[in-house]
Amino acid sequence: MALGATIYKIDLHVSDTDRHYYATHALTIARHPSETLERMMVRLLAFAMQADEQLSFTKGISQADEPDIWLKDLTGAIDLWIEVGQPTETRILKACGRAPQVVVYCYQGHASQVWWHAASDKLERAKNLKVIALPTEPIRALAATVSRNMALYVNIQERELFVCTDDVQITLTPDVWR
Repeated sequence: MALGATIYKIDLHVSDTDRHYYATHALTIARHPSETLERMMVRLLAFAMQADEQLSFTKGISQADEPDIWLKDLTGAIDLWIEVGQPTETRILKACGRAPQVVVYCYQGHASQVWWHAASDKLERAKNLKVIALPTEPIRALAATVSRNMALYVNIQERELFVCTDDVQITLTPDVWR
């Protein structure tokens, strides 16, 4: 019998002074059995950094033709395609053809640097692509505090994230590679 997804209920409070966006999102996140807690937390932080009332999680890992997160307009067209991890160049180029804006959030330190070094030349023509690296240690610290029901407070100011849960407070600065 196959393992099912683990469901998490998260109240995400976003205060983004850079974009003047302030909202609370009641999120239900399904974590696939093969997904790590670190990856799930990166999905949450990516959601917070791109937060919008229309932003939503997709089926993600279990669906090959959908991103981890997307923003669709009222016609159903994809405005923003968000990937987490180290997607293939083919997947990224396909996404760049389907959405006006594509953002990749990577988080695995040296492995992400190696991936980007190998992929960056092949993705040079993708003008609507943004690649953001999140530091590894703060992600691990957040993942250690995950519970099935939790509140996450994310304050964004001058491109720096201040993240709080009941157990931990961390600061992280995303590194924009492209």
